[in-house]
Amino acid sequence: MELRQLEYFIAVVEEANFTRAAERVHISQSGVSAQIRQLERDLGATLIDRSGRTATLTPAGAAALEHARAALASAEAMRRAVDDVRELIRGRLVVGMIIGCTITPLFDALAAFHHAHPGVEIALVEGNSDRLIERVQLGQADIALIGAIGTPAGLDALTIISERLVAAVPPDHPLAGRQRVALADISSYPLVCLPEGTGIRTVFDKACRANGTRPDIALEASAPDAIADLAIRGLGVAILSESMTAKHDGRLKALTIDDIETPATLALIWKPVHSPALRELLVHTRKAFTRPS
Repeated sequence: MELRQLEYFIAVVEEANFTRAAERVHISQSGVSAQIRQLERDLGATLIDRSGRTATLTPAGAAALEHARAALASAEAMRRAVDDVRELIRGRLVVGMIIGCTITPLFDALAAFHHAHPGVEIALVEGNSDRLIERVQLGQADIALIGAIGTPAGLDALTIISERLVAAVPPDHPLAGRQRVALADISSYPLVCLPEGTGIRTVFDKACRANGTRPDIALEASAPDAIADLAIRGLGVAILSESMTAKHDGRLKALTIDDIETPATLALIWKPVHSPALRELLVHTRKAFTRPS
């Protein structure tokens, strides 16, 4: 008894016809017939009634059908299990990251995964959030860290940071004596922002449109630290998140923007159906981001 004989038997039963079954399994009709006859000889019983216009099960065939399907399902499960192990021995993961963002727990997760599965190659690619979302949706990246508003269509997500936007100014700026500002207040000054397609810029642009404000975007930079440095040098009001500004405490003052309530978020995104390697990386990632501080 061979697995292919069980496959041909099931095909004939489901197609109720030897010709259609042969087309389905991509061999000749005589080949299908010969293999099923051999299966019947091995079992000592006729499985298919060939006397009518359609192929039908005999009582013995009906008794065998469930077990044939179970045997093929078990063989396929074994193949998947071996493939899973093989992919964790020799596989590849493409991890996307927004430009200029350093998230230590993600690096911890990558390091832990690499230690556990050293045979899996890890490739890092950078880009803005829009491009990274597209990469994941097209299968060009397995997982990506993006700045996002909501979960992109067709993907799963894990939010790791959610915080408000702030306007950051140096101590000698006219707004530095205030704790809070409105979009109208900062729009009278040149602004320094992340490029379009990034999460923070998307939140900011959406708030400006809703408010009817037309900001003066004087300078753009891909790295938050570059934006902060430009603001420190008096070249514009920086639009950043709270944590991005906190690292420059003393040189920049963060002002709450009252009319931007939508938070800027950082999230990991991936396709719902994923490889064993990505499944293992997600285990390490969740551990890294839920570890007590």
